Amino acid sequence: VQLVESGGGLVQAGGSLRLSCTASGGSFSTFALGWFRQAPGKEREFIADISWKGGQKHYADSVKSRFTISRDNARNMVYLQMNNLKPEDTAVYYCTASERLPDVDYWGQGTQVTVSS
Repeated sequence: VQLVESGGGLVQAGGSLRLSCTASGGSFSTFALGWFRQAPGKEREFIADISWKGGQKHYADSVKSRFTISRDNARNMVYLQMNNLKPEDTAVYYCTASERLPDVDYWGQGTQVTVSS
């Protein structure tokens, strides 16, 4: 079972990025999928998750109204659209898969997002 993130990079404050995560090695269509992040010197924090049918989404207060999570079960993919990025959004972003929230069963390797001021 593998989760592979892509789409990270360097962006100026106010800009946008779209992260993608591909799940392989199993069918994740019944898993909740999500995103966490970890900034240097800080603990890993929850960002967003989405139910297996996509009907329920949850966001951290810090990203609500700026980030949008979505999924494509036919492609085993989950996305994180990040708008109006701020320097404090700089972190390594991790894709997750969960059979039952809030437990996380699988983690990706992470993709770096850097927002310059």
